[in-house]
Parts: sequence; structure tokens; C-alpha cells
Amino acid sequence: MSSNSSQAPPSRTPGPFDGPQWPYQAPRSTYVGVAVLMGTVVACASVVNGLVIVVSIRYKKLRSPLNYILVNLAVADLLVTLCGSSISLSNNINGFFVFGRKMCELEGFMVSLTGIVGLWSLAILALERYVVVCRPLGDLRFQRRHAVSGCAFTWGWALLWSVPPLLGWSSYVTSCGPNWYTGGSNNNSYILSLFVTCFVLPLSLILFSYANLLVTLRAVRAAVQARTLAGGAGPELQSCRVVLGHALPWAGLGCAAPSFLVFLLNPVIAVEGVRGFLKAPTWVKPNQLWPNAPFLLCSHQLLC
Repeated sequence: MSSNSSQAPPSRTPGPFDGPQWPYQAPRSTYVGVAVLMGTVVACASVVNGLVIVVSIRYKKLRSPLNYILVNLAVADLLVTLCGSSISLSNNINGFFVFGRKMCELEGFMVSLTGIVGLWSLAILALERYVVVCRPLGDLRFQRRHAVSGCAFTWGWALLWSVPPLLGWSSYVTSCGPNWYTGGSNNNSYILSLFVTCFVLPLSLILFSYANLLVTLRAVRAAVQARTLAGGAGPELQSCRVVLGHALPWAGLGCAAPSFLVFLLNPVIAVEGVRGFLKAPTWVKPNQLWPNAPFLLCSHQLLC
């Protein structure tokens, strides 16, 4: 008998649920490095988003209808952190997905759901500011029912587009996200629909709203300058400053929105977890807290 027959068969790469992927996909040090980054993401995002939620609940003056969508955004981003980034942290610590295939599918569903909620929250936020500042509907007074309807829409729309992979229209795969890379009419039709309804539409709404906001603010500025030259810069100047201070930070969020495409349609990366590190909401959230004077004051009171 040949001596080769007594040799052990060559080892093969374990499956994503079977055991550590190092050194097959990347060195163990790479996984450790990504785990440190993901740990930073989880800690910072949990604190900042949690702080937004806590101060909004504790201080009545922050519970205005225009702030509802901010809390909705913070809730969605906190869930992204808990359901996505924290699991990515565990994956990189262990080198593989330790929770099994079903939990992987559940993670894909929750991350897609909360990601869509986050992006559409940015769109609704921009639309609300456009309606309040530019007054396309006349003297419509933005009330609680409008704010609640906007928040409910984000969750309903997100459910509409995150449930189909669980029912057979495409699927959630081992990358813990939508199956964008397999191909075929079933997968391609879903990915195209997801791209249009959960990226193109909200991004277009964001761009439209902030473009009109900037046009309106420019007109206000010109009018204020004219009155200043005439010696009568009144409350319009203060109003302009308030609107600019409130709108421009959200324009930054709107510009950051394209990174949600990575979040929803990410390519397969050698190291699991980099996908979570790229999620926009966990990093742009300070943009909503610190330039906002009421949030800043209430946060200071809460912590000090």
C-alpha cells in the first residue's frame, strides 16, 4: 500500500459557521485589529445614541414634534449597533459566526431594517425642515400627528423591503446581508428594487429638500443685507442664523447618506466586521447632538 494512503487528507477552509477563518481569509492579527475598531464603534455609538434618547425622554422641552424624527434616527442607529456592530465584534473576536445560520439571517434582517429606517429618517428630517422653513404648503403648522406619521412611515417602509428575503424574494446569506452577488432574476430584481426605493428615493428627497432650503436661506440673507444697509436689521437676521445653524448640520448628514449604500449592498470583504465599521449612522450621530444647543444643554445637565 502506498505511503500516501496513510497521510491525512489536505485541510480545507472551514465554513463561516464551523470555525475560525484565520489564517485562510486573513491573519489572526487582522481580526484582532478589526475587533478593536468594532469595539470602539459599539462603545461610542451606544453612548452617543443612548444619550440622545435619554435626554429626549427626560427633558420635556426636547420633545417637540420636529425632534421626534431625531429620536427615531437615534433608536434605529442604536439598534444597528446592537444587532449589527456588536455581532461583528463577536465575529472578529472568535474568527467566525458563532451564533449559527438562523441568527445570521436574523442579523441580516435587523441590520437591513434599521439601516433603511435610518436613511429614510434622514430623508423625512430633510423634508420636515423644508416644509417648515420654505412653507410650500402655506401656513401649515407642523404638529405631533405629522411627526408620528413620519416616524411610522420609516418603519413601515423598512419592513416592506426587509421582509421579502425571509419569504423567498432573494435571501439573507452568510455575509449577514442581502444576497446581492449570486445573480439571477430573483436576486437581481430585489437588489434593484431595494436600490431604487431605499437609496435613490430618499437621497433624491434629501438633495431636493436641502437645495430648496439653501435657496430660501440665500434669499433671506439677501433681504437681511438689504435691510442692514438701510439701517434696519431686525429679527430676520436672528431668524436666518437660527435656520442656518439648524439646517446645515443636517445637510452634512444628507451628504453622508451615500455611505448607506455600503451598509445595504456591501461587497464580500475578507474580514467580517469591516462592513459594520463603515456604517454611517454610528459615526455621524454627533452631528445631531453637539451643534444643537438644547441637546447640548440638556446633555450637560444630565451628565453633570
